[in-house]
Amino acid sequence: MQETTIVELITAALWTAAQISAPILLTAVAVGVFMGLLQSVTQIQEQTLAFVPKFAAVGLAIALAGNWMLQKMTDFTLELVARIPELI
Repeated sequence: MQETTIVELITAALWTAAQISAPILLTAVAVGVFMGLLQSVTQIQEQTLAFVPKFAAVGLAIALAGNWMLQKMTDFTLELVARIPELI
């Protein structure tokens, strides 16, 4: 196996991981920033207050984007399995 092939595989794996995690991470960041602003405006400094909305939003993001994320992982895995003869 050549070095360029290894670099291609690692790059593809990292790009796929970034795409799969993006909906969850962006949702958590957006809700976290919103809740932080809300807590600042209302001067309620309760740490657990931001947990429930963030938890619900991430659950909703997984429910909405879960099928796409699973399809993306499946496509990547099938591509790797198909390339096994080339990699050996």
